[in-house]
Amino acid sequence: MTADGRPEPDRALYTISVAAELAGISPQALRLYEQRGLLSPARTGGGTRLYSDNDIARLRRISSLAEEGVNLAGISRILDLQEENTRLRSSGAEEG
Repeated sequence: MTADGRPEPDRALYTISVAAELAGISPQALRLYEQRGLLSPARTGGGTRLYSDNDIARLRRISSLAEEGVNLAGISRILDLQEENTRLRSSGAEEG
């Protein structure tokens, strides 16, 4: 738990139906995004997908880009570049 009593953003808590509802997409779209490598949910020992708050935020970003007309390959590239940019900024802040 965080200091304000909320779960850690990386903690996998939500089943596919709950995650889809929170992200405003269908479970089928969520599965497609996973098949295309746009996100990788945690899995229980029995194979059930579990999604974190960070996964929900990523799903919302994917959905927003898709609504803007970006195809899945483009979404993948945009997300990769955003992650690289974040990583570079954090490593630059550590050096400076």
